Amino acid sequence: MSLRKGFAAALQFARKHKGLTQEDFSDVSSRTYLSSLERTIKSPTLDKVEQLSAVIGIHPATLVMMAAMRAERKTLDQLVAQINREINSFNR
Repeated sequence: MSLRKGFAAALQFARKHKGLTQEDFSDVSSRTYLSSLERTIKSPTLDKVEQLSAVIGIHPATLVMMAAMRAERKTLDQLVAQINREINSFNR
């Protein structure tokens, strides 16, 4: 699965889990744009990820991590371990 598809699935899951409708995002996005994100027609900018995450009430990295977990079919522990290794490699 691509990261775009993973993001679409993660966004829709998080939105529905929090009991939010697409209209609840009207302060930061149109319903049409949100629908296009959830259908993988468009990809968000980092600024938009930050805004969408704020409406959901989660950290932007949480949404991106959920997307990566779905796209790469990894558990949270596997993904965190990989990220930890990669970040630590910059400290050498």
